[in-house]
Amino acid sequence: MTPVESLLREIDTRWRLQVVAKIPLRFIGSTALLLQTQYNRGTKDGDILETAELVAEARDHLLELAGEHTSLHKRHRLYIDIVSNGLPFLPHSPKYHPVQSLASLLNFEVFTLDVIDVVVSKLKRFHANDQADIIAMIEADHVPHAKLIERFRSAVDVFLGDSRSDELPRYVRNLNRIERDQFGVDATEFEFPEWVA
Repeated sequence: MTPVESLLREIDTRWRLQVVAKIPLRFIGSTALLLQTQYNRGTKDGDILETAELVAEARDHLLELAGEHTSLHKRHRLYIDIVSNGLPFLPHSPKYHPVQSLASLLNFEVFTLDVIDVVVSKLKRFHANDQADIIAMIEADHVPHAKLIERFRSAVDVFLGDSRSDELPRYVRNLNRIERDQFGVDATEFEFPEWVA
């Protein structure tokens, strides 16, 4: 059992809110990779995407139980973090998969963001851990190049419509570096409207 699975099982046993139906928890980032592949690395938090399905009362109770500096955080050395749904660099209609190993939870239905969509999202921040995660997924054959480009283009389309569009050339440079260094292919070119810096 992974650390995040152990944490979620304890949250489930401590849950005190009445639920009519299981609450969907949509994991993104490295936690999504840990829950759906054989990949294993340490992480300090489990990022859950804030959605309309995760109502304020449930979100607050989740953070009270397992947010940063809680007793569960100290016990598991891992805490739950809620990420605003407008923050991640995600394609249209991000793809999620149910986590079968956690299907027995009484209060939650756990989903993980698809590996390729996680990789796309990590091209935004592109810190050392993000790069390591991307490389590990490529080396494990979870990221076909053509599919990566398809999902990246979709995420670009999402960001083109708002103030974040000026950041897109940097994301493309990060993608091109991965293409060159990990896939050994020429950089994919992107044309942006004139208003993109």
